[in-house]
Amino acid sequence: MTQDVDHPSACACCGDMLSARFNRRRFLQMSASVGMLAAMPSLVLAAEGNYEAMLLTCIDPRFPQPTINYMKGRKMIGKYSQFTFAGASIGVVAPAFKAWAPAFWDNLAASMQLHHIPKVIAMNHRDCGAAKIAYGADAVKDKATETATHKAALMEFKKQVAERQPSLKVELGLMAVNGKVERFS
Repeated sequence: MTQDVDHPSACACCGDMLSARFNRRRFLQMSASVGMLAAMPSLVLAAEGNYEAMLLTCIDPRFPQPTINYMKGRKMIGKYSQFTFAGASIGVVAPAFKAWAPAFWDNLAASMQLHHIPKVIAMNHRDCGAAKIAYGADAVKDKATETATHKAALMEFKKQVAERQPSLKVELGLMAVNGKVERFS
């Protein structure tokens, strides 16, 4: 085997793979990983368990911290899975985004199977670009119209969840830019 690069022949790409894989650095990395998992068993168990909900949120970069604050206020940190894409419930129900819906439904089913969730929380937000894309600028032209647009999408989401996953409870919310949440039922 010829060596065209300037590095030790004991590397994994050019030389003795066995000695490269089991060197001191690799041993220390593996030992540290095993030690962390032993010290924090919740990391091992996080894939499965009984959690309180799946949270559906939007990709808007203004909203992760207000959403975390909202969930912290509900004492739910570490107790929910999360699915995030443009528009939150709008991304699931709007005809403009119909190709996205299967990804959400598959993830919801996986969260139910892995996390045994009893509910899904859909959290839309005000000043949402996906709402404009999906329904047009007139659908969000003022606060009352914007509220009606989001409420209609959230209610359609709730209807679809009931059809596909009738055992799940559904919570619906509309978050303002300041983090205040208006809930719908």
